[in-house]
Amino acid sequence: MSNEHTPLLAHGVCGLSADNAVCGIGESEGTGEASTPNAVPRKLNTFFGVMVPTVLSMFSIVLFLRTGFVVGHAGLLQGLVMLLVAYTIISLTILSICAISTNGAVQGGGAYCILNTVSSSAFRVLPQGYWYTVLYSSIVLLLVLMVCLVGAHIFARTSFLILLVVTISLLSIYISPLALTTPLKFLITHQGPGNQTLTYNASYTGFNGTTLKDNLGSGYTVDYSTGKVMSFATVFAVMFTSCTGIMAGANMSGELKNPSAAIPKGTIIAVLYTFIVYVLLFILASSTCERTLLAQDYGFFQRINIWPPFVTIGIYCSALSAAMCSLIGASRILHALALDQLFGFPLAPAAITSSSGNPWVAVLYTWGLAQCVVFAGQLNAIAGLVTVFYLLAYAAVDLACLALEWASAPNFRPTFQVFSWHTCLLGILSCLVMMFVINPVYSSASIVLLLLLLLFLHYRSPTSSWGYISQALIFHQVRKYLLMLDVRKDHVKFWRPQVLLMVANPRSSCQLINFVNQLKKGGLFVLGHVKLGDLDTLPSDPVQQQYNFWLSLVDKLGVKAFVDLTLSSSVRQGTQHLLRITGLGGMKPNTLVLGFYDSCTPEDYFLQDHAFCESKGSGGDDFGVDLPSLQAHFPPVRHVESPRWLTSEEYVGIISDAIKMSKNVCLGRYFFQLQGEGMGTKTDGAARIIDVWPLNLLQPSSTSAASVDVCSLFLLQMACVLNMASRWRHARMRIFLCVEAESSDQGWVVKEETYRELLRKLRIRASIKIVPWDSVVQLYGQKQIRDPELEGLTKPAQALSEDFLSAVNRMLMEHSAEAAVRFLYLPRPPAHSSQSQKYLSQLEAVTYGLGPTLLIHGLTPVTCTEL
Repeated sequence: MSNEHTPLLAHGVCGLSADNAVCGIGESEGTGEASTPNAVPRKLNTFFGVMVPTVLSMFSIVLFLRTGFVVGHAGLLQGLVMLLVAYTIISLTILSICAISTNGAVQGGGAYCILNTVSSSAFRVLPQGYWYTVLYSSIVLLLVLMVCLVGAHIFARTSFLILLVVTISLLSIYISPLALTTPLKFLITHQGPGNQTLTYNASYTGFNGTTLKDNLGSGYTVDYSTGKVMSFATVFAVMFTSCTGIMAGANMSGELKNPSAAIPKGTIIAVLYTFIVYVLLFILASSTCERTLLAQDYGFFQRINIWPPFVTIGIYCSALSAAMCSLIGASRILHALALDQLFGFPLAPAAITSSSGNPWVAVLYTWGLAQCVVFAGQLNAIAGLVTVFYLLAYAAVDLACLALEWASAPNFRPTFQVFSWHTCLLGILSCLVMMFVINPVYSSASIVLLLLLLLFLHYRSPTSSWGYISQALIFHQVRKYLLMLDVRKDHVKFWRPQVLLMVANPRSSCQLINFVNQLKKGGLFVLGHVKLGDLDTLPSDPVQQQYNFWLSLVDKLGVKAFVDLTLSSSVRQGTQHLLRITGLGGMKPNTLVLGFYDSCTPEDYFLQDHAFCESKGSGGDDFGVDLPSLQAHFPPVRHVESPRWLTSEEYVGIISDAIKMSKNVCLGRYFFQLQGEGMGTKTDGAARIIDVWPLNLLQPSSTSAASVDVCSLFLLQMACVLNMASRWRHARMRIFLCVEAESSDQGWVVKEETYRELLRKLRIRASIKIVPWDSVVQLYGQKQIRDPELEGLTKPAQALSEDFLSAVNRMLMEHSAEAAVRFLYLPRPPAHSSQSQKYLSQLEAVTYGLGPTLLIHGLTPVTCTEL
């Protein structure tokens, strides 16, 4: 059994697990319930609130009952090495604690990120057997509970009195060798294996050079309390428990008058003081006692003291103080965890406090856990586990500080400057190395347990008010890599779609949003929306208030998209703004996707998808936007504004603007009919068909050429990208080539072979379908009218009769009726706005009744046959 406060098995670094900043120490803006305990006046200063509990926690009974154990087995030299390693590790962690605690106001909960819960027991002064030891420990633990239930002010007074007693006991140990100059002989007996009695002759020599020389080296032997052979790792594990009280002052942060100043100052002084005490004790023991006495009697200080009860009283008082520090410190941490609701209902009662602000329920929680640990019975039996959890906890504190330092957030400017990312990293590595040196099994298990806690907090996503350190780290890294992403180094073989999808009302656009999410192939995907209005006539920008709703929509749909909104007097002007300013550096949209401009009544996706119809509590953070609020923000489809907000001229103008800005353009029609694109929907990919018509069907003369233009290649690339998406990976892709059989007997054969060779070079797996369309072409070219104003429209624009358009539509219906989606060539829009309606009428006639169709006009070279 240990009198030291040990980390709870489920200790967690909330600053890392829930992706938030250091929670209990550091800059905090507690609000609501979390701030209630802070209304209680803070009374403790540096000495009583930090130094006293830290010194007492670090002394514990290890000071009196394990000094001989360490020196007797490891020798003076290795013992000092252990001490240096241990204090180096905790010193690096202290630097991190000081940095965090001096960065703004410190709230209650102390070292919130490490849950140092209790295992506070063991008295070997009354070795009456296992159950007697449990009984004595339970009685003392009950007394500790009574003190902690009264409050922190009683704890501080009691701790100071105990420190005085422990100090007197220590002075008696230092003075005794000066008073006892005569050598002493002792007969030590132990119960060995098979109930045999083992007898040892041990000697106290007083200060003696020969004794010191004999004790310099190591002499690992069997530990009489556990019956196991000791080693450097096992002895270090026991010794390290004497160095693990550094959090005692930080845990009292909610009771300190000025925690930002008291925690670093008090902790550093306490650690220096205890280090000096331990070094002197190691030298004193190795200079005055033979190894047999040190290794076979862990309570040897009683034998060589001028008045043995001094040591007995010191043992009891140190155990009592360590238990109190553990119980009151851990209860504050549990209370802070409960206030922030990180673990939900199980810890909810721990948020209850008395009228004076004492978290008495949290104290009872901690006492219950400590009582369970009492049954361990032997300090050495659990020392390895205790030390591993402490090391992992300290590594977590160092990691939290490292994350804050690497994030380079302007608000992280601690007044304590004696630290750097090097000290944080060194602290992490040293803790991890020593963990595995001590016990690889315990270390691996503790890391797995920590990772499970991280996953739990990550998926639970509890609401927090202390910010997310991961966001600061991500921002820092993204900015660095965006600067490295040089647009001058773009190459066609690394091209990918970077899409800006303009959305008027997501209720009718969700299927298209989901489809484009499959089409982006790891590229940028931005949902754009134009809010009509004039900022000069408004009291504030209405766009800023809408972002949370759109981001919540993205979360609901499960798409990997950004959101960019703008305020403009027209949709066309707003789209121009978004095309120019959306994105950053090398991540800017290269493709504009629009819904089709027609008069059909859109369907309301919110009424079809169960995710928008059922409010299921996920336990996560909705950032103030619940499902009813989301549904209310986007008006029902039947209440969509009149088409006057976007005329046909303006719509075609948007297409023209995008082409002028060298953006590829895609128009999506009938995507409300597309099935299986919703989040979590399972589809049979093998049953899907992707049809590609890579030639300009509204200009038959272009289909006679054996070569293909950039737009045709862009169509092939986009279809191939879709075919590589997870939900379309097993879909079959078909490419349709329209040929005139009467023009040449071998022309279509040459055309097919040309395309087949092209597909082979582009590594595109697709079947080629030859479609004779002589009957369709015959309807083209009648009543040709050349008009300079119509140059740029499908040429010759006014020659496209309704019969020709209907024939093209019937051909598409005949050959692509079974396709899940169709890719068609989008002709350039007319140069004159007066022909916009005719242009849209032609597109509508060709695609009428087809089902999900994407009309594409590509300007970007996107294919490469080189490695």
